[in-house]
Order: sequence, then structure tokens, then C-alpha cells
Amino acid sequence: MGFVTALVRSSFLVNAVYAESSRLHGLTPQQGQLMCVLMPQPYGMRELGTMLGLAKSSLTGLVDRTAQRGLVRREPDPEDGRAVRVALTERGAALVGEFYDETCRRVARLPDGLTDTERDTLADLLARVVRDNKVPVVFGD
Repeated sequence: MGFVTALVRSSFLVNAVYAESSRLHGLTPQQGQLMCVLMPQPYGMRELGTMLGLAKSSLTGLVDRTAQRGLVRREPDPEDGRAVRVALTERGAALVGEFYDETCRRVARLPDGLTDTERDTLADLLARVVRDNKVPVVFGD
């Protein structure tokens, strides 16, 4: 299998695990991604759009649906009175913690056939690709 095929197929594999973990926690994959981004801190809508690669209207709909479920809330931006930030609610923080932990456990099992050294090498190489391509932090470490 060539490099491009292996990388694309591995992304499908990770996405499938992510989607299954989302379903188990009653989330859409997009809601899970939004909430994972918000784990460390609230973000403004513009920042979220950039991080998630979503147009304003798509992001607004995602935030609206997630807020209706009581998982995120809009709050005033302390640096810009005209803007809002999106933050996890207490309920959202508890749910995303469970979702994040479960997703990490499932993804960590994917390379079970590798030795510890091979896993470390794979992690180092993938981290370099991520850094070189300036991928936003959409899933913490």
C-alpha cells in the first residue's frame, strides 16, 4: 500500500472510530469536535470557524443545535463587547470529558499490532506532519 492510500485510509479509520464514539455519547461527530475544541477554553465564533473549517452559517447552526441541548452556551467576549464566545456548560464539560476519554481509548487501540518503538515513531512522524501543516488544535493531547 502506498503512502497516500495508507494515510487516507487511516483517516477514514480514525473518523469511523470518532463517529462511533460520538453516537455512543448521543453526539454528532461535529458536536463532539466542537466540544473537544472548547475543552481548554471558550472561543469566539471567528476562531471556532477557522479551527473547525466551517463557514459562519454552518458554525452558527452547529452552535445553535449544541446549545439547544444544553451542552454549550454563548457568553459575552470580555475583549469585544459586540462579540460572543462559545463555552461548555457544566453538563457539556462532563459529557465531553467522557467522550474524549472513550475516543482516546478507542483510537489508541488502532495500532495495537505495533511495538512501542513503532508507535513512538509513528506518533513522531504524524506530529511533524501536523505541525508542518499548521493543523489547528481540534483534539488535545
